[in-house]
Amino acid sequence: MAVSVDLRVAALARRQHGNVTREQLLSLRLGPAAISYRVRTGRLHRAHAGVYAVGRPPSTALERASAAVLACGPGAALSHQSALTLWGLQSRWQGPMHVILGTERRRPGIVTHQARGLTRRDIRTELGIRVTSPARTVLDCAPSLPDKRLTRIVNDGRRSGKLKLKELDDVRRRFPNHPGAQRLAELIDAPTGAPTRSEFEDAFLEFCKRFALPRPQINTTVRGHEVDALFAAERVIVELDGWDYHQGRAAFEVDRLRDADALEFELVTLRLTWERMNGAPAREAERLRRILAQRAS
Repeated sequence: MAVSVDLRVAALARRQHGNVTREQLLSLRLGPAAISYRVRTGRLHRAHAGVYAVGRPPSTALERASAAVLACGPGAALSHQSALTLWGLQSRWQGPMHVILGTERRRPGIVTHQARGLTRRDIRTELGIRVTSPARTVLDCAPSLPDKRLTRIVNDGRRSGKLKLKELDDVRRRFPNHPGAQRLAELIDAPTGAPTRSEFEDAFLEFCKRFALPRPQINTTVRGHEVDALFAAERVIVELDGWDYHQGRAAFEVDRLRDADALEFELVTLRLTWERMNGAPAREAERLRRILAQRAS
């Protein structure tokens, strides 16, 4: 009987990144004495109050994340910075795990957040862990993120397919008093096209806004080629030339072929480097303004 129970415990733990709750152990007919015995003999390791890791203490981020959510009870979900990492929208796990739940509850070693009104749209399961949806995660993180970082996260999420503007709009409308709602509104209500791919593209849009230039289409297709920015009315393409993306003979040849194909159809290409845009922004803005005016006339 003991072997059978331990096998069932192990099977359950595998579905929860190595963790089980006390309630689950009791439901498998392990009594308090049997649980204490397994803790003493190293079969169970206390991860949080009422949560045990089977066989060894939690060691990976996913194991710790799963244990934190289980410790906060039914309805809890990974949230905030922890959810951002689970969704792949930031690269590193930071500090203690963040968990959101419908009631006020404190757990040592876990940052808990209370939120009311969450629906099925706001909770997902990713890698076997309950977690706030990408849209709700961005809403929760927005108040603490710098503008450039928030823009980059939203655009990376859109490009990966994990995040859609209509989902951001939905979550900010359903939670209008959330401190992140206005931050999302500024991103959603701005003219949008394809999401940007880099900080350089984000900076170029800010550059255009700063110098009252028209807002270009970003990452659009022209004559079979994807271009960084297009001023469609003036038939002007701007390629943002970063060395990291354009070094090497193959990239050099592709860039020149793209320019030639565009010129054949009376589209001119301006190549702008990060150094020129940031080293002499007023001069570069005036140059682009003159080019757009000439083309418009």
